[in-house]
Amino acid sequence: MARLIEKYRTEIVPKLAKELGRTNPHSLPHIEKIVVSMGVGKAIQDQKILDEALENLAQITGQKPSVRVARKSVANFKLREGMRIGGCVTLRKKQMYEFLDRLITLVLPRVRDFRGINPNAFDGRGNYSLGLSEQVVFPEINADKVKNIQGMNIAIVTSARTDDEGRQLLKAFGMPFRETKSKN
Repeated sequence: MARLIEKYRTEIVPKLAKELGRTNPHSLPHIEKIVVSMGVGKAIQDQKILDEALENLAQITGQKPSVRVARKSVANFKLREGMRIGGCVTLRKKQMYEFLDRLITLVLPRVRDFRGINPNAFDGRGNYSLGLSEQVVFPEINADKVKNIQGMNIAIVTSARTDDEGRQLLKAFGMPFRETKSKN
């Protein structure tokens, strides 16, 4: 069993029930899925760049990414409808918790000049979005073999009703939020 699943069941559920004042454990917020996506704009000129990015995404998540195609043609960007321009992976259950554990304990501390993640990047419904500027911060990626540095978006979808509930949930998992400075 993944380490964070056990932590959620034994530590986080009782803590959240006490903080939120709820007795029903099913009404407490939980993480539903994590979506990791890469948009590769350079793939318009060279499809090999997209293939490398998709391969890196598969190594990072442990799952084969689905290829995303352009929905509309944009002449200024030399983009045609149907061109392959990115990839996306949706993680659920055990893979999701293992990815979140690696993200919190290994990846985020390896980010250059890391002072914590933005505590205000919630969408209003308790879901959190995070952007990484390079894929080489993941330990699965061999930095010597990477030809093109590529960023990625990570969306953590929760069942929280509000941003504050989502923030409490992620903080309980150990997400390193940046401390906000109070204006006194």
